[in-house]
Amino acid sequence: MRVALLTREYPPNVYGGAGVHVEYLARELARLVDLTVHAEGAPKDAPGDGSTAEPDGPGSPAVRWHRPWPALDGANDALRTFSLDLAMAAAATTAGAPTSAGLGDGGPSNSSPGGGVELVHSHTWYTNLAGHLAAMLAGVPHVMTSHSLEPHRPWKAEQLGGGYRLSSWAERTAIEAASAVVAVSAGMRTDILDAYPKVDPAKVHVIRNGIDTEEYSPDLGTDVLERYGVDPGRPSVVFVGRITRQKGVPVLLRAAAELDPRAQLVLCAGAPDTPELLAEVTELVDGLKARRDGVTWISGMLQKPEVIQLLSHASLFACPSVYEPLGIVNLEAMACGAAVVASRVGGIPEVVDDGVTGLLVPPDDPSALAAAMNTVLADPKRAAALGRAGRDRAVTEFGWAAIARQTADLYESLLG
Repeated sequence: MRVALLTREYPPNVYGGAGVHVEYLARELARLVDLTVHAEGAPKDAPGDGSTAEPDGPGSPAVRWHRPWPALDGANDALRTFSLDLAMAAAATTAGAPTSAGLGDGGPSNSSPGGGVELVHSHTWYTNLAGHLAAMLAGVPHVMTSHSLEPHRPWKAEQLGGGYRLSSWAERTAIEAASAVVAVSAGMRTDILDAYPKVDPAKVHVIRNGIDTEEYSPDLGTDVLERYGVDPGRPSVVFVGRITRQKGVPVLLRAAAELDPRAQLVLCAGAPDTPELLAEVTELVDGLKARRDGVTWISGMLQKPEVIQLLSHASLFACPSVYEPLGIVNLEAMACGAAVVASRVGGIPEVVDDGVTGLLVPPDDPSALAAAMNTVLADPKRAAALGRAGRDRAVTEFGWAAIARQTADLYESLLG
């Protein structure tokens, strides 16, 4: 079975949960199907012009890298994304030479559809349109995984301006026409059917996010903590995520004003959606630092081993999201043995077992979040028990091999 997997993020260019999902899903899927990944950007040794990086070895996918058309440099990001979608659709459906090279003049190369692809699978609105177009070109099924929904992220208009209307159109067009839609949680399935009532419920399938519990496992070293000035002798509350309205960073910072003064706050947060949101977060962090010590803001992109060590030493992981289809970062924290205090939104309750692996609180409520965090901090033995239970749950219920098998089974059902 020849499958084209379309994604904006792919290693080494991963910055969010969707990218993490694709990275591990592709690794496992490549053991089951003939897989080519089409991604934005390129590693340093590849030109990003539709070139192919051959598989690293048996069971690894080939990767083709693409970039938005240079003719659209400076244009709205949604338009630049659409040019990337056209390049991916051409490459995914054309055998032979790369098809997205030489697009600086704004036009595709002459090529014919086909390429032997039997199914395309897109992730996020950034490549949903590519999947839709490729499926139409080649006459094959299109599977799209919905990691979030544009109608539930109105704050994206701050980042994209009028491009938010374009991203919403692309998502709606793709999801209503797709052969199958993968929801990463049962809560996400409900949201999809609510946001897009034209979608047939029978074609929406729940296949959850996963976690590599061998890679994400407790690291008792302290070199990373020392590098960033985190005291291993003090309790710590850790946050890892992008600075976006969805992740609720301002909610956490307002809650931290009521946090037990013995505890440290470690904020691993970067990639702000807008300068205005960055300014808001900066003001809140500065105000917090003026009132208490133990506030560490790491704004650069951390490597996985660094994140794993910070999570492993956390008294609790805070997830104040106001919207979260599943919340893969909670799985990462649980796999590292950290208790979790998270918002009761979206798919989070399917991951965090309230009272067993952590505590759930109403979203966008700094006082409730602060009270729950202080409850966990006040009882280190309970915090440790929550962390152990979270690790056990991550290992037994969220393995990537099983998730890839479910995905391949879905492909096979569509191909008959």
